[in-house]
Amino acid sequence: MQDTSPLKPRIALQAFSLTEKDLRRALAALSEPELLRLQAIARLRCRGLPGLEWQELLHEAVLRALDGSRPWPPGVKLVAFLAGIMRSLRSDHWRRHRTMAAALALQAAEVADQPPDPERIAAASQALAAIDRLFADDPAALAVILGLSQGLSAEEIRRRTGLSETDYDSTRKRMRRALLRHGLTGSP
Repeated sequence: MQDTSPLKPRIALQAFSLTEKDLRRALAALSEPELLRLQAIARLRCRGLPGLEWQELLHEAVLRALDGSRPWPPGVKLVAFLAGIMRSLRSDHWRRHRTMAAALALQAAEVADQPPDPERIAAASQALAAIDRLFADDPAALAVILGLSQGLSAEEIRRRTGLSETDYDSTRKRMRRALLRHGLTGSP
């Protein structure tokens, strides 16, 4: 009779990976250049990734390694192992983001097909007035909002407004934080 225990694959995997204790020691022994390399990799992996900061990505990679969900194979350097986890997490995040964006687009299309009722018109007017008040002193944010409302891409908005990529990204982050801080939702 064959053993079909659900623990058997996990036990077999552990035989070919380093232990949590080994991982903790290796993490504690990381040199300053190795830590900087991990930070740089995390920053690179998060560039253009909506809703995820590089620190979160790096911490999640370490957490996955420590909890054993990503076993550390012998012979693989720790920095390369964590970089691989970050690459995988980035792919997972993009996949979830694309799925959610597709679902939201479908939902938005369904809502757009319906004629607006007075309640929706009033709510939209109030939201727009609140956004105008919120960003009245921020011409860059207003320019980005205008471009987004016209359906322009980030590149087109940057070209029209003269914002650099960094300035555009900073404006978007500033807008997102302001909207969240004031209880307004959306994805600027």
